Amino acid sequence: MTKPGFLRRKSTYFVGVPLLILIAVIAGPFVYIHFIEGPAPKKLGFDSITTTTTKAKSSESTTSTTAAADVSSGSLDGTWKIADGSVVGYRVKEVLFGQSTTAVGRTSAITGNLAITATKVPSADFTVDLTKVKSDQSNRDNQFQSRIMNTSQFPTATFKLTSPITLSSVPKDKVPVTTSATGDLTLHGVTKSVTFDVTAQRDGDKVEVTGSIPVTFADYSIPNPTFGPATVGDNGTLEFALAFTKS
Repeated sequence: MTKPGFLRRKSTYFVGVPLLILIAVIAGPFVYIHFIEGPAPKKLGFDSITTTTTKAKSSESTTSTTAAADVSSGSLDGTWKIADGSVVGYRVKEVLFGQSTTAVGRTSAITGNLAITATKVPSADFTVDLTKVKSDQSNRDNQFQSRIMNTSQFPTATFKLTSPITLSSVPKDKVPVTTSATGDLTLHGVTKSVTFDVTAQRDGDKVEVTGSIPVTFADYSIPNPTFGPATVGDNGTLEFALAFTKS
């Protein structure tokens, strides 16, 4: 005859094990996302730019310092090219096992130029090598490179200014100026006109520009990034922090 104590222990076992599994399923992703993986990188801004000015030696040091001072206090007229330390990336909201998180991928593989005449930017164009975009997850990167952006067929993203940008004044050193920009953005082989805010400032002998562009995936024939346990909405953000040096 089965003892009552045994039945109670057996009943507790059959109730307890599923409960523990349920707790593990719920708590596991929460612990991983919030305590192991940690928060997503903050949005790109001026402090994301890692460009540094190399100090010249002997007589070159005086020349370099004088040139930097001239640029930081005088006219910005001329052509400016992308400098090392510039960053472009994506930011997308995800729901992973019921937990809200943010997917972020970035690259510094950027080329391009902009022209400045007095307080106007009459032209600008940039190219980003999407094959170099990396996040903190190799599985996410594999999906980005293949199914989502198909970088074997569309390896680059481009932006070309289509309307001149007009600034209220020539930026002073470390004094940000915000305005809007309009141009053609090409992603996944599809080109769309976009208008967005940009913020620019001088930083010594450099010009720095930051901003972001909202992107609805369907507008560019980009498949929804949802995959496996990660659910994604219909949009994301392209963000940038660019540094320029005079050509």
